Amino acid sequence: MKIVLLDAQTLGKDADLSVFYKLGEFSVYQTTQNDEKFERAKEADIVITNKVIFDRELLEKLPDLKLIALTATGMNNVDLQAAEELGISVKNVEGYSTKSVAQHTFAMALSLIGHLNFYDNYVKDGKWCESKVFTNLDMPFFEIWGKKWGIIGLGAIGKEVAKIARTFGAKVSYCSTSGIKRDEKYPSVALDELLKVSDIVSIHAPLNEKTRNLIGARELSLMKQNALIINVGRGGIINESALKGAIESEKLYAAIDVLEYEPMRKNSPLANLKRKERFIITPHVAWGSVEARKRLMKMVYKNILTFMDKTEKHKSR
Repeated sequence: MKIVLLDAQTLGKDADLSVFYKLGEFSVYQTTQNDEKFERAKEADIVITNKVIFDRELLEKLPDLKLIALTATGMNNVDLQAAEELGISVKNVEGYSTKSVAQHTFAMALSLIGHLNFYDNYVKDGKWCESKVFTNLDMPFFEIWGKKWGIIGLGAIGKEVAKIARTFGAKVSYCSTSGIKRDEKYPSVALDELLKVSDIVSIHAPLNEKTRNLIGARELSLMKQNALIINVGRGGIINESALKGAIESEKLYAAIDVLEYEPMRKNSPLANLKRKERFIITPHVAWGSVEARKRLMKMVYKNILTFMDKTEKHKSR
């Protein structure tokens, strides 16, 4: 089979792709633009991609395509209905990044809570050398112990964050974005209530009709003064213009790993904030620990191998 990887750069320079050469004729492209998709995929039996868009128009032009193997959990870059109608299988991967995203959530939280950038710069700029006392407490920080941590979206990642937060001594509650009631060991509260009472709010929800612009100016205004909001779920859940206002007015602290448009646009509301000490942003990296990406490659390989085995068995009937 002919297998094409369209956006290898999204997997990191250290990604081991060697196993895919064992499966067939394997071609690798670091990035693929819209005007390059058809030419690169037109003879492929299997396409491996992270974020390249496959809409109905493109899928209808690819009669040889049998499988789209996604290197991600989200499947919104593929027209799933069109793929089903055309007999094209679409396989995603789940659970590979739970530990990585949870770790990144706390890396950002601890950095902002402890004002690590401020104190690191204070020392590196030589100001500690000029001090008359042994310490500096210009930026007071608080302990997570005893604070209220609200989680929006208690899936696998949300549960992992909840477990760690409790280890720090936080009191955890959550809000379900799906509306499905489950028997959880954490109290479930309405969104407004969660925002009002929480010292820290972290978002671990998917982007869908229920969550798009879930957090706007009104919701942010409900939060405690100097509370921290973290989004490692999906861009578009928090209204970015509203978030900018809450940061610039010194209402909130915020840590963001995802944006509505990625890569970040130069005119993004969050591109040039004045109150930088209240804000941490990372370029959608929470999922990408070395271990998570190794698990990802194994799962994608298994998805393709399983598909090929089923196809071979079907032919032999």
